Amino acid sequence: MKFKIILLSSFWILLLAVSCNRDEISFDTPSQELSFNRDTIFCDTVYHQVRSETYAVKVYNNEDKDVLIPRINLEKGAASLYKINVDGKPGYDFKDIPLRRKDSLFIFVEIAPTATGPEAIAEDRILFTSPAGQQHVTLFSVVQDAEFFIQTPTNPNVIDANTNWTNSKAKIIYGNLTLDDGIALNVQSGTKIYFHKNSGMKISNGASLNLNGTQTEQIIMRGDRNETYYDTIPNNWNSVKMEAGSILNMNHTRLFGGINGLDMKQATANINNSFIHNFLDNGIYAVASTVNASNLVMNNCGDACVSIFKGGNHSYVHSTIANYSDLLSSRNRIGIFATNEWKNESGQTEQGALQQLNIWNSIVYSDRDNAVNFEQTPGQQFNFLIRNSLLKYSGTSEAGFPFDNNPTFVVQSLKNEDPKFINFFAAQMNLRVKADSPARNKGNAAIAASVPTDIMGVSRTSNTTLGAYQ
Repeated sequence: MKFKIILLSSFWILLLAVSCNRDEISFDTPSQELSFNRDTIFCDTVYHQVRSETYAVKVYNNEDKDVLIPRINLEKGAASLYKINVDGKPGYDFKDIPLRRKDSLFIFVEIAPTATGPEAIAEDRILFTSPAGQQHVTLFSVVQDAEFFIQTPTNPNVIDANTNWTNSKAKIIYGNLTLDDGIALNVQSGTKIYFHKNSGMKISNGASLNLNGTQTEQIIMRGDRNETYYDTIPNNWNSVKMEAGSILNMNHTRLFGGINGLDMKQATANINNSFIHNFLDNGIYAVASTVNASNLVMNNCGDACVSIFKGGNHSYVHSTIANYSDLLSSRNRIGIFATNEWKNESGQTEQGALQQLNIWNSIVYSDRDNAVNFEQTPGQQFNFLIRNSLLKYSGTSEAGFPFDNNPTFVVQSLKNEDPKFINFFAAQMNLRVKADSPARNKGNAAIAASVPTDIMGVSRTSNTTLGAYQ
């Protein structure tokens, strides 16, 4: 008992001693300017009444004393489109904010604006006021007006009448947007179509999606996260699913960032002057389908840029089909894969004839040993013709066909010559070829005459370069 009393007494004496010798903190007003890890926060494009991601600015006290910052506030006050959180507290105007010597604090920023037109600039400043003077961090964002298509248990999200989309508002899709049987959706040049995570579009039997982009006003189809980081990664949304008998007419469109770009089952796609890139699985996944493509640029797809199952009809003229990706380095990353077989949803194998696959005046390349892989089922029709094209190819057993000395299937084409792309990485994708590329002046003039200008509108009728760029 005596021991417990002594122990308890010792505890209280120790506590009293610590309390009496406590380091009392005193805060002064700053005598020097604060410093920041950035002087401008560029919030990426945001949409009407949709909250942005949270951005952060770090504020440093470089003085050898603890300070109270007299005031931190948004210049536009309560009317600002931005919201800030200072040291864990939300608001727009803060007084006497403590900041320890040689320490820092975070200010978090977000915006959830109300759009007043198709596109506008939202700008404000975070002001820091002290005897050392007034400093600021600029806040900047592009705000787009938007139209939302939201699938819910009570709203199947179906377009059931012929519809025209203009570029006055971005289109944001949550869940699946379905184009009903036999319906046409016409999309004006310059329109931006954004898909939320796990969202996509379905084109039903006999329906048509007409993407009418132009050289100066492309149509954009991508995930709804506009931060630059999301420009280079896949799996941000699902795919455009095309059911039997559906038709896609796609011109001057950039499609990127999902799981599959086009997921086709007995459908038809006519693709011109377009980009399909950065997909987790395939850029084009086509089952018993028809694809007619010219001036098509593809890159960075996990399984293949083009996967052809159960045959069909395919033509790729003046197309650049590359497949490089550090992010998807464990995947196959083939340029074009083609087979007569396909496993249906029940796991049963179906077969179909490859009536024709044309690769003309094109480049099919990869950082793999083979950019092409053809798997013919014995006895099934498997017709293809590679004319005036550059392919990466290691051998018959790997690629599935003999490249060398095979005039029936390969005409005046180049094997395993580096096309010398200017930049094939996703962040700065530029699949033009350099001046000394072996792809220069190797195109067939008659084929070039059928697609007389390249993807940028440059004439290619003389000294024709392989691929989508002259």
